[in-house]
Amino acid sequence: MPIPFVSRRLAVLLPALAALAFALPHAQGASDDNPLVAERWKTRPVVVVVPRPDDAMLERVRSTLRQTAAREAFIEREMVLYTVVAGKGQRNETPLNARQTRALLGALKLDAAGPPTFVLVGKDGGVKMTEGADVDLNAVFAEIDRMPMRR
Repeated sequence: MPIPFVSRRLAVLLPALAALAFALPHAQGASDDNPLVAERWKTRPVVVVVPRPDDAMLERVRSTLRQTAAREAFIEREMVLYTVVAGKGQRNETPLNARQTRALLGALKLDAAGPPTFVLVGKDGGVKMTEGADVDLNAVFAEIDRMPMRR
């Protein structure tokens, strides 16, 4: 007699398990598209979003990071650079796909066509600083140095 009881239970559970198995990858896919998820507890992402490739803020950030001291400070603080330029995303100059770029912008509630924006994301995944076109990387480094994980 135990077999029919098990069969009835399986008949009830199988559709629920199938629905769960179908839903789980789709739910994961949304967060997997966001490249910041993979950075959590490993790096401090900096996200620079500008509407045009010739944006002054983007050039200032890139120019500063070409300087040895700033580049070393960036690396020492375990930072990575995400850029979204005219809607196209990159991580340390490696292209992101369109879904990853949309997920990155969506997670930070940013618009690729909006004003130039600089965002510092902490190792915990939270936004630590949001600046406009006048961002100063030395001030960003000082902010990181005040963070509990940095001490």
